[in-house]
Amino acid sequence: MKFSILLVFLTLVLINNMSIANNYNNIYDFSFEDIDGNSVNLQKFNGKPLLIVNTASRCGFTPQYANLQNLFLEYKDTDLTIIATTSNSFAQEYNDAEDIKKICLVNYGVGFVTSSPMNVKGDEAHPIYSWIKNEYDKAPKWNFFKFLFNRNGQLVETWSSMTKPDSSKITDKIDSLI
Repeated sequence: MKFSILLVFLTLVLINNMSIANNYNNIYDFSFEDIDGNSVNLQKFNGKPLLIVNTASRCGFTPQYANLQNLFLEYKDTDLTIIATTSNSFAQEYNDAEDIKKICLVNYGVGFVTSSPMNVKGDEAHPIYSWIKNEYDKAPKWNFFKFLFNRNGQLVETWSSMTKPDSSKITDKIDSLI
């Protein structure tokens, strides 16, 4: 009897997860909360290339915020959208959005979209990152992992934490999309 109940439960969970995964066709189908607590629906960027980077304020790669800001300034007159998704998934981010804002705004003066903290890996991952994992078998290996999406909302390239956001590897790929 217990086995039957467990089997029914697991089947319902699997069906639910499959239906959730199937509702997402591209990156524009998602939303998240920004660093100020406002909802950001990615549909408003539909048709624009997106660079999404999972970030953390207490990481050895945190100075890449400066590179992201340089990239933002270089491409601000194009339709490229840069989104930093702050995350404590690697235990290097503050839990409080105000502390994160101090790093982002005071130290680096960021002008690009920045999220409230979200999980980027595992069972608790934000739906954006669950979809990337399910659809493309890609996941952040560490903070400042980069994902570039084309105008159709499909992932075209990823880069590790070691690649600076304003490197020619990334800008050449961005240039091919804009």
